[in-house]
Amino acid sequence: MPNLFCFGLGYSASFYITEFGARFDRIAGTVRTREKAAAIAAAGIGGHKVEAFVFDGEAAPEVSAAVMDASAVLISVPPRESGDPVLAHFADTLRAAPYLRTIVYLSTVGVYGDHAGAWVDEETPATPVSPRSRERLEAEQAWTALGARAGKAVAILRLSGIYGPGQNALVQVRRGSAKRIDRPGQVFNRIHVSDIAQAIDAAFARGADGIFNVTDDEPTPQGVPIVLAAELLGVPPPPEVPFAEAARAMTAMALSFYGESKRVRNARLKHELGVALRYPTYREGLRALLDRGI
Repeated sequence: MPNLFCFGLGYSASFYITEFGARFDRIAGTVRTREKAAAIAAAGIGGHKVEAFVFDGEAAPEVSAAVMDASAVLISVPPRESGDPVLAHFADTLRAAPYLRTIVYLSTVGVYGDHAGAWVDEETPATPVSPRSRERLEAEQAWTALGARAGKAVAILRLSGIYGPGQNALVQVRRGSAKRIDRPGQVFNRIHVSDIAQAIDAAFARGADGIFNVTDDEPTPQGVPIVLAAELLGVPPPPEVPFAEAARAMTAMALSFYGESKRVRNARLKHELGVALRYPTYREGLRALLDRGI
């Protein structure tokens, strides 16, 4: 009786359910508001019936009952300064869940910190710079420790910059919100949400345990996909803006992003999880999105 429980029915989790939800007899998960829970109960996700429970960081007995039924658990709820809210309320339930074999935790390559454009892999020590990435690393460690104590596999999937339907450079160019920021020496990886879904599915299927970078094959400067998106749409790309000028209007989170540069390897994703990327670079990803009008 394979049952899935998702802490956080957001963009990546919803795409996973859309693509692979047929693998499960029951799918349930959490959202932050009653309105969203009602909408999911009425419409489902990607053609699949989904039970949605409200979890806003407080105890929720109905969530505990559903988790006890789960054989697979996906976590995309971000940690807080005070720690991981899922572990704070459901650690005992997760340890005791009788059918649960594999937990997949969605993290970020931001935990590696800045490497001045050098290549990193899963063996590279994590040296997070931003408070958000430090919280992520602490959450990774806490989930790994729970798995070790409970005898359950915990796959930590470190994601690069996510794009996909409705959330991509084509959309930004069409809306006129695309920006090309010239930050010399800065590069980063991306990952299509469809390939995230593949990685999640492989982690569950293989009972994966450990850390896996979920990232594409080609890190580039920020503006490169914007230029391709404009070309595909037949419009001029937005002008480059020097980082020093753009930084004056940036949030602290955006500034921390532009303060890091690294190239992330994905060999473990391919060789140990057996994932063949559908979109190995932004080029294949953007062209497919254009073809589908998304």
